Amino acid sequence: MVRTRWSSPWARIGVLAAIWGCSFLFIKVALEGMTATQIVLGRIVLGAVAILAWLAIRREPLPRQPVVWVHAAVMGLVSNVVPFLGFAWGEDNGATSGLAGIYNATTPLWTLVFAILFLPAERPNRARVVGLVMGFAGTLVVLAPWRSVDGAGLAGQLACLGAGACYGVAFVYTRKFLTGRAAPLGLAAAQLTCAAIEIGVVAPVVATHSVSLSPRVWLSVLALGAAGTGLAYVIYYGLVRDVGATTASTVTYVVPLVAVTLGVAALGESLRWNDFVGALIVLLGILVAEDRLRRRSRFVVEARGSSEAPG
Repeated sequence: MVRTRWSSPWARIGVLAAIWGCSFLFIKVALEGMTATQIVLGRIVLGAVAILAWLAIRREPLPRQPVVWVHAAVMGLVSNVVPFLGFAWGEDNGATSGLAGIYNATTPLWTLVFAILFLPAERPNRARVVGLVMGFAGTLVVLAPWRSVDGAGLAGQLACLGAGACYGVAFVYTRKFLTGRAAPLGLAAAQLTCAAIEIGVVAPVVATHSVSLSPRVWLSVLALGAAGTGLAYVIYYGLVRDVGATTASTVTYVVPLVAVTLGVAALGESLRWNDFVGALIVLLGILVAEDRLRRRSRFVVEARGSSEAPG
């Protein structure tokens, strides 16, 4: 069998990091003509359509057990609807796309916190505690409480931070209730289907503002849904299947770099010294907490068989 470049996990991780890193740019552009709720509605529906189409092409089934669909409905809220709204609302209220990418990178820290709290098998140790302290200290540096920050800007950053926390909850919930119950991609499709129904139910009430669908706006929403959600899930779970959750999770370290670079280059966003320093401290804290500096990962929330993707 001839090995192609695309079969390399690092090539796929690079593509996935580019897709998820671009998502924060696309959100900022889409906000030019749509509200946060409208963006999330379009993103989730398009993502669900894309992943269901892929399942149909592959002839892979959706989960059949009713209990799995109940858990998928919970995951649709905590892994899609709420965090997607958090990032979109945050970027509409003072957070730059680069900052949103940095706060997204706190997901492993939140995952560790919730795993220690709710998974009996996980216990704090020196590396985890030191890593958590470093990571959240880095987050505080990014927030920069010593600066004079207007209420909207601070609220927007906190919304993005809360979105990262939602992903942490979702990882732990997946491990506790969904791991091994169905094929990962089928679970992801069920999750997005439930999320589309959930956001669709409230959309007639909360997404009633007029829209201005310029080409750059609707193309951004299309990219967010079809690529940033649908295609990204396909790539991510293919990586998990082929190389395991630990290797696939390294995409976390690259996404904020892409988001910050695109924000500066394409949108003219400014990068403050504390954004750069804080992001480095966050990433170093994650490395310490997961003990990756010694090339061992004592803490891995196993995503094999899960329906959660951190982006």
